[in-house]
Amino acid sequence: MKKLYIFTSFILLSLISFGQTPEGDGPFSQLIIRGVTLINGNGAPPIGPVDIVVENNIIKKVQVIGYPGVEIRESRRPKLMPGGKELEASGMYLMPGFVDMHGHIGGNSQGADPDYVFKLWMGHGITTIREPSGRGVDFAMDLKRKSAKNEIVAPRIFVYTGFGQGSQEEISSPEMARAWVRKNADKGADGIKFFGAPPEIMTAALEENKKLGLRSACHHAQLDVARWNVLQSARAGLTSMEHWYGLPEALFTDRTVQDYPLDYNYNNEQHRFEEAGKLWQQAAPPYSEHWNKVMDELISLDFTLDPTFNIYEASRDLQRARRAEWHEEYTLPSLWEFYQPSKISHGSYWHYWGTEQEVAWKKNYSLWMTFVNEYKNRGGRVTTGSDSGFIFQLYGFAYVRELELLREAGFHPLEIIRSATLNGAEALGVSDKIGTVTVGKLADFVIVEENPLENLKVLYGTGAIKLTEDNEVVRVGGVRYTIKDGIIYDAKALLEDVKRLVQEKKQAEDYKILQPGVKE
Repeated sequence: MKKLYIFTSFILLSLISFGQTPEGDGPFSQLIIRGVTLINGNGAPPIGPVDIVVENNIIKKVQVIGYPGVEIRESRRPKLMPGGKELEASGMYLMPGFVDMHGHIGGNSQGADPDYVFKLWMGHGITTIREPSGRGVDFAMDLKRKSAKNEIVAPRIFVYTGFGQGSQEEISSPEMARAWVRKNADKGADGIKFFGAPPEIMTAALEENKKLGLRSACHHAQLDVARWNVLQSARAGLTSMEHWYGLPEALFTDRTVQDYPLDYNYNNEQHRFEEAGKLWQQAAPPYSEHWNKVMDELISLDFTLDPTFNIYEASRDLQRARRAEWHEEYTLPSLWEFYQPSKISHGSYWHYWGTEQEVAWKKNYSLWMTFVNEYKNRGGRVTTGSDSGFIFQLYGFAYVRELELLREAGFHPLEIIRSATLNGAEALGVSDKIGTVTVGKLADFVIVEENPLENLKVLYGTGAIKLTEDNEVVRVGGVRYTIKDGIIYDAKALLEDVKRLVQEKKQAEDYKILQPGVKE
């Protein structure tokens, strides 16, 4: 208890001494970030030390100022102009701001308000998110406009409306589909999130959306995937897929539908997730003729994979997901309740989840990861998305876990950073503005005190555990600064604000986190 008090006091004193608040500092007419090692989003190896000059939110110079272990000559350094701001970051590592390609802005069922979600994201260096369907286009567009003006602490937001959302009646014809797509574009949405539909409706909607110059994503749900899989979507103009549903179906060679048990019911989450864990084993084997053919065609169509490995990780190790250390301090009581076993909550599929199901999912992951890694190797675009707010996956923290799972899939750490930055920017069509630290682009950065290439765990808000030479257990890392639109946010202050909110909610409700089935 004494150690916890000392650590908490140190954090508070640090925040006071730096003068940082969760609201951020800036923007500035000039900002110079001093002495960092740059890990860019283009796959280049780290270089440093460098000074980065920003003027009015535009990167103006990336200046190499010396060599590791050699004293810097001040004459080499860019000069600070009157009214400018210096951020001393010597010895730290700087990356482009992270892009979460599957970021739901909380939810009514989870009791997660946008402010809570945004601070968890920003506290982990996420400066851009794509919301693939949520509480409606009007709700999301309002937050998007406020974020663009920096009226709220939030990443920049790209709104992909759920297909048919807001319609007074079910879309049942190609004409209705085209009309809805035009209306969605008129509201300012950036694209559409599909879950599947009859082929003629999907074709019409994708064609109209493409004609309007907007982008699209799809979770190929089982209810329509037998008639319309990923390959058909990509041919019709879909620009990205979510998760992996629809991809094994495109790889079938000896069947047209998943091998469903005859008592299967899609509304039974145990059935849905248990059988999904057997799906990749029903597809063509890796590197076979059909497997290669499907992959090569998707790459030729400039199609993006957004795998969201983390959101299914409870399927292969439920205990690991539900015992993650950040739940105690960062997960709201309402969100914890939403995660619990249930017959009506999406993702609460452990009616009776055991060893057999987890072993099947481990095999599923191996085959899935093989496809994704080879897709990257052949030049296909893979992005980083988290789909947090379900199945014990918490905003921000789950994004870092996604980076670790890309590493498990076979990505080099530099390829992971590219997936999290430039690839996301390209998939959103904004790589001219964000995604790399390049002169002329916007000032979106992540700054961390430890080298994330050596250990991605240093990006977690809880840091990484390390044993010092003096045999002392310490926590290192956590994002130090998140910079969005040239505004400096103290990432640790943002997460402290979340901890305070969660603690207040627990005290008000006299709430204690208990594991499923455990009675106090």
